Amino acid sequence: MNSLPRQAAPADMPAATQLLTPQELLAGSQLQHEVEIPAAILRPGQYDDVESSTRHIVRLRPLKVATLALISRAAQDDAALVPLLMIKEALVEPQLGFDEIRNLHAGLVQFLVAAVHRVSGMQADGEAMRAAGDSAIGEAHLRLARHYGWTPSQVAELTPGQMAVYLSALPGLGGPP
Repeated sequence: MNSLPRQAAPADMPAATQLLTPQELLAGSQLQHEVEIPAAILRPGQYDDVESSTRHIVRLRPLKVATLALISRAAQDDAALVPLLMIKEALVEPQLGFDEIRNLHAGLVQFLVAAVHRVSGMQADGEAMRAAGDSAIGEAHLRLARHYGWTPSQVAELTPGQMAVYLSALPGLGGPP
């Protein structure tokens, strides 16, 4: 008599159930989202009686766990950096430098951070960021970024094999002292 639990065959699954493939799970992180910025947020205090027919959009990408971990650690001493770094990493078009993002008005920053949360599938309370920063992969990404001076995007593009090679070369992890 076989004591192992029986696995459901595909025919046993309800019609509305579908197991996702790894590619389907990862596909969302490659998307880019157009986000419309209302004129009242883009230019606060300027009230036009005539409604503009021009849509003002930016293009955002979702933040990855590795990027959130780096942002969390990079802003450990100054929490005010978190929203700015989130915008820097998520904003695809137009591309802005960190100093330019620092010069955006507070209402626009608040709007963009909320949009980044939405396209990344996160809650606004930042719990996902704290969890990512405390994860093993988050720690590995932070060590690589600090040691090699890489940006979050550069570290996030490494394959697991590349990460293992670079991590093994770090002092205290098997590499030279």
